[in-house]
Amino acid sequence: MYAQVSAVAAPTKTDMPEINRRSANFHPSIWGDRFLTYASEFLEIEDNLKLQVQEMKEEVRRMLTSPVEEPSQKLNLIDLLQRLGVSYHYENEIEKTLQQLHKTLYDRDDQENADDLYNVALQFRLLRQQGYYISCDKFSKFKDTNGNFKESLTRDVRGMLSLYEATHLRVHGEDILDEALLFITPQLESVASCLSPPLAAEVRHALKQPIRKGLPRLEARQYFSIYQEDPSHDKFLLTFAKLDFNLLQKQHQKELADIARWWKDLNFSRKLPFIRDRVIECYFWILGVYFEPEYCFARRILTKVIAMTSTIDDIYDVYGTLEEVELFTEAVERWDISAIDQLPDYMKLCYQALLDVYYEMEEKIGEAKSYRVKYAIEAMKNQVRASFHEAKWFHQKHIPTMDEYMRIALVTSAYSMLATTSLVGMGDIVTKDSFEWLFSDPKMVRASAVVCRLMDDIVSHKFEQKRGHVASAVECYMAQHGGTEEEAINEFCKQVTDAWKDINKECLYPTTVPMPILMRILNLARVIDVVYKDEDGYTHAGIVLKDFVTSMLIDPVPF
Repeated sequence: MYAQVSAVAAPTKTDMPEINRRSANFHPSIWGDRFLTYASEFLEIEDNLKLQVQEMKEEVRRMLTSPVEEPSQKLNLIDLLQRLGVSYHYENEIEKTLQQLHKTLYDRDDQENADDLYNVALQFRLLRQQGYYISCDKFSKFKDTNGNFKESLTRDVRGMLSLYEATHLRVHGEDILDEALLFITPQLESVASCLSPPLAAEVRHALKQPIRKGLPRLEARQYFSIYQEDPSHDKFLLTFAKLDFNLLQKQHQKELADIARWWKDLNFSRKLPFIRDRVIECYFWILGVYFEPEYCFARRILTKVIAMTSTIDDIYDVYGTLEEVELFTEAVERWDISAIDQLPDYMKLCYQALLDVYYEMEEKIGEAKSYRVKYAIEAMKNQVRASFHEAKWFHQKHIPTMDEYMRIALVTSAYSMLATTSLVGMGDIVTKDSFEWLFSDPKMVRASAVVCRLMDDIVSHKFEQKRGHVASAVECYMAQHGGTEEEAINEFCKQVTDAWKDINKECLYPTTVPMPILMRILNLARVIDVVYKDEDGYTHAGIVLKDFVTSMLIDPVPF
């Protein structure tokens, strides 16, 4: 299949008439061929490492399943395993422990540590993270007779930090958690510089990246340096977590080497020089969706799909004429290699590569699961249709209303398409019903898309408008409501907050689809929070993402 791609000629001046095209001047890849070298390294070291990690893993399992005097000890161990990034080894044990705890709390109100803010908030967060509803009323005891949070709480920094993290699991109608966040955030900001090193670093990081919205793998890497500064840290657990991180990093490096080779063979950076050359960042993105070893194939295909989506996005938003993108849209609708003949040469490269990615899916997953690829193809068609709709808006100089904009822009955010495609390479827990649910525009997917679209538009609209781009949510809001840019951004921040509440609610039992499916969508939203928090970290990859990729995929954790 891939020979066909390279056989398509690159565009030349004789192939195309002179067309005045836009340019975004995207910077080239900052990585070069760096990741191509990982495929053959570390084999002997890895075997020894695997054996060592396996032995330590079983010892930690014994720690997790052994009886303890107080439930809070087990909760603290679960929290530590999650924060150190090794809880994926113990999903069944953690589920059993928290399920029993939830049943105990449901049968009777737990009085142990009832006045200990740290433990009450930790219990709340861990149960909510696991999908178990637990009432926020238990925080009422931390208010005074006037209905305000007690001033004495300001002296309990660990307790405030625990409650701060818990508030990010709130759903609609939980006013006490909204109040708690407003009360605690400035308190933590004011004391952060006065604290001792490990706690100070933990507070500063939490204020920037709460656990709920962070990528577990990235958060684990960050937490190692904090935890090892704690005089009471468990040396065995820390060593195990570091070894496990480094072992899994080697698997990720090998996967990325293979994907980097695929991308280099396509030679898009030379043949389509106007696109964002970001395949390494695409893999980082998908690593945020699932990092576990068993999702190797799922990562491979989803990375290729998001890389192709980024390429198509740049064709529609930057380089292609309206007539050209209409031809490409028609070709995607046909989804047949014979449609390639109607395309300009530069689009043939992209179209061939796109179809090849989905051919690979079909070959790898087999006939019994081929229905999954059909859903994935339909999701990609929806994506391209919406991109064409936006292209027409741009060329017609049309500024839509917010409702009109969001109907299309939530699709072009790609999050519904990525959510659909993320299930293709997963296990038997995924059924046709899972895909039908995704195509019903469920609240979980819509909320994730809202987070993506609005956070992206907030940080990228100025750069995009300079080069010529369809109106973003910011321009649409200002045009419709006559407001300022600041007012638009404030409104969108509120909508993103509400979307997170929707996500949290949809992740509580009873769920419409199995929890592992919801976790993919939650993780897609988390990637956006990390990558687009302060700027368009994907487009301008040399600023924030460079350090993230380095820590996740280049530098092993030191000992």
